[in-house]
Amino acid sequence: MRLTAEKLAARRGEDLLFSDISFELGAGEGLILIGRNGSGKSTLLRVVAGLLRPEFGQVRWSSSSTDDAIRASEACHYLGHRNAMKAELSVQENLAFWKEFCGDFGGGEGVSVAEAAEQVGLGGIAHLPFGYLSAGQQRRMAFAKLLVSYRPVWILDEPTAALDTRAEATFADLIRQHLARGGILLAATHQPLGIEGMQELRMTGFAGVAEEFAA
Repeated sequence: MRLTAEKLAARRGEDLLFSDISFELGAGEGLILIGRNGSGKSTLLRVVAGLLRPEFGQVRWSSSSTDDAIRASEACHYLGHRNAMKAELSVQENLAFWKEFCGDFGGGEGVSVAEAAEQVGLGGIAHLPFGYLSAGQQRRMAFAKLLVSYRPVWILDEPTAALDTRAEATFADLIRQHLARGGILLAATHQPLGIEGMQELRMTGFAGVAEEFAA
């Protein structure tokens, strides 16, 4: 399977934020976006996830096991700055909703709600309302959304925000497992994820200027 971005460009208001950005990721590969705040990292993630329309360019998904005509966004899980969970519902109810709503992609299979909560280290509190959790616990439970329904591409925007060192290590392990199973990672972060072999793309916030290199 392969995720391909071709000559992407996007605007913020009247200004062209970036242009001519291309990359290609195959099974088990990852790309980390780095750069200062406002350089276009989050915008690029949203374009690839299908949440924003690019000014130019396209994102394509291809796989031997799925129809190449499907939209790339259908193969993606997106975890942004917001956790997208209802504060008044329990963690169990939130994750059960996302499991049913998203379903599984291309013959893959997500884990149960209970197992997802265990994998992020919070199996004993899934009965609590999401709003009762600390900021770090909320972020960990939001990450569990990626586990309950299968998607081959994980798109993560500052995934370790509000996490302590132990939780960061848990996230890194889950990402490694995703890649080891042939998954694809696209992430923006100011902090190293502790995962070897990732490509990097430096965003500058000036249209047409970006630098890609191996970690």
